[in-house]
Amino acid sequence: MNITNDVIFQEANSILKSIYGDRAVFRDGQYEAIEAVATRKRTIVVQKTGWGKSLVYFIAAKLLKEKGMTVVISPLLILMDNQREAADRAGLECLVLNSNISNREERERILERLVDGDCDMFFTTPETLYSEDVQKIIRNLNIALFVIDECHCISDWGHDFRLEYGKLNRIIAELPENVSVLGTTATANDRVIEDLKKQFGNDVYVSRGTLTRNSLHIEILHLESKAERYAWIAKNLNNIPGSGIIYCLTQRDCDQLSDFLNEKGISSRPYHSGKELKEKNTETELLFKNNEIKAIVATIKLGMGYDKSDIGFVIHFQSPSSLVAYYQQIGRAGRSEGVEAYCYLMTGEEDRTISEYFIENAFPTYEQEKDVIEALEESNGGLNASGLQKRSNISLKALNRSIMFLMNQGIIYQDEKKYFRSVKPYQYMGNYYNQIKEIKKAELDELDRYTEYDGCLSRFVVNAMNDYTAEDCGKCSNCLKGEILDGISMPDDGDIIAAQEYLGSLYLEIEPRKKWGSKENPFDANTTISKPNETGIVLAKYNDTGYGRMVAHDKYHADGFREELIEKAVDILSKRLGEEDYSIVTYVPSARNNKVAEFARQVAERLGYEYKELLEATGEGSQQKTMQNTYFQYKNALEKIRIKSDIIGIEGANIILIDDLVDSKWTLTVAGGLLHNEGVDKVYPFCLADSSQGEG
Repeated sequence: MNITNDVIFQEANSILKSIYGDRAVFRDGQYEAIEAVATRKRTIVVQKTGWGKSLVYFIAAKLLKEKGMTVVISPLLILMDNQREAADRAGLECLVLNSNISNREERERILERLVDGDCDMFFTTPETLYSEDVQKIIRNLNIALFVIDECHCISDWGHDFRLEYGKLNRIIAELPENVSVLGTTATANDRVIEDLKKQFGNDVYVSRGTLTRNSLHIEILHLESKAERYAWIAKNLNNIPGSGIIYCLTQRDCDQLSDFLNEKGISSRPYHSGKELKEKNTETELLFKNNEIKAIVATIKLGMGYDKSDIGFVIHFQSPSSLVAYYQQIGRAGRSEGVEAYCYLMTGEEDRTISEYFIENAFPTYEQEKDVIEALEESNGGLNASGLQKRSNISLKALNRSIMFLMNQGIIYQDEKKYFRSVKPYQYMGNYYNQIKEIKKAELDELDRYTEYDGCLSRFVVNAMNDYTAEDCGKCSNCLKGEILDGISMPDDGDIIAAQEYLGSLYLEIEPRKKWGSKENPFDANTTISKPNETGIVLAKYNDTGYGRMVAHDKYHADGFREELIEKAVDILSKRLGEEDYSIVTYVPSARNNKVAEFARQVAERLGYEYKELLEATGEGSQQKTMQNTYFQYKNALEKIRIKSDIIGIEGANIILIDDLVDSKWTLTVAGGLLHNEGVDKVYPFCLADSSQGEG
């Protein structure tokens, strides 16, 4: 231990023992980092999970509390709750402000206490930090220490770069030199550290230790199909000690895998950022924390800083985006003294496709940014988000992404919920974006090499973080030349067939739209849909293994949809609607081919229903898939189809409406509106595949 200031050491050591007991001692590097922070150095701590990075700023906060408060920026609400509990145990008076606190009076009360200096520590997220009410007071606060937890999020090169974090370098630059700045992370390679040092300013102290986690046992499982992976997890999960995390790349996979495990009697809960889980996630966290469920099936939303020290396993149902992200995620496990943890990485046929989709859509395109800029330049008095949607054929996600990047560059600005064009000249940062994309794809290549590597898996991961101190772990499947845990076995044919049957029974529902895309509609006097479609059904996710692949092939590479799809549609519809009074099948027409028409005719014939051509293509409008947001999708659907002029015999009827693909649901909604206008009672949509994108 390098002690250069005995007074600071004595105080810091006294605080440590007051928190953890008289026998507590600093780990290698902890005191040096505390001293650097306390002596006003800009400090970056890169240490493995469980090392005690938060202890550095808790003790530093107590050392500096007479000079001002400590502000801690955290990325996730769950992480913030864990940190607050730890700060309370350290005897620090804490205030927290984030999106969970929406009550205006409560927010104002917290902000007043901040201005009065009535706290030792203030925890917030980057998003809340940049909110209007916080920005009004932030420069009036007496800040002694500014902490950025998970600071790799600042760097474009980090595995989890976030634009809100990217703006923190401006705040760092504006802080007086007598304010300490600390960044902490477990996942920063050389490139990220050098970037952070530039952003933190002069005289940066870097605390960097060995990243090897001796408690982790790693094994790679080459199970390409989802059914094989489902079967392996169901067969072996109860034989792995403790409770743990199963990581999936999409929300849908989290929901479906968790449902399958519960069917098999294995208690689990999904965890992701989908709106239907927003309130349930807190309950899931509590169940998991108390070991009342075997597994939490999560996207990367459950990742950074999640503090449950006795996690017994981490399973990757699909490969993550990089080895750095992988290290961060397996780092959740085995943090308690004496707890061994087991990490299984599964490789799947869909992994690369999903990861590359996220990479390609991480940045706005030139056309998207230009659309936003031109719309604002042509407007008088600025535009809100809704106004921008009506003038720019951009998806809501892409629009929000473009707005964020343009605001970050100072090309546009916001004032009272409206956006305006600034005077700053615009230049698209395409070369820079492409450079980052290429690095991200290279990281996928590195992950592919890892899954085929025959040496020590633990050392490979740590080396990828530019830590070359590691030796062979002696615990991974390559070092052991076999399984990392006794009692684990590969699934047999019966296990796989059971998983295949489950996956084959999964259908997505088509929830009806409740409002029209504009007040100007030919159906209702206002935007509320007075007679919506029924909740319909989709056979598969487009291009997914099984039916999704069949649909993708037959739509573009066959004369029509195959017999197996027809039989499956008939089976589903007869089971779903056999007891109800449906008697007619119709379809959404296409100006390009009659594949859907023939498919609908075959389905009607086998169901014993009447086949009617009730709608026709106008030949106008564009391909619906080129429409990117709800306003343009709705308007285009109105232009593309109309009711036939000579129809009879459908008043009071219940009709099945068939299409090949569903994405925004506007084509089905407009078609349903046209049929309801002719007196149809119920419209039940059926589609072969869901082609919507953008889960996470």
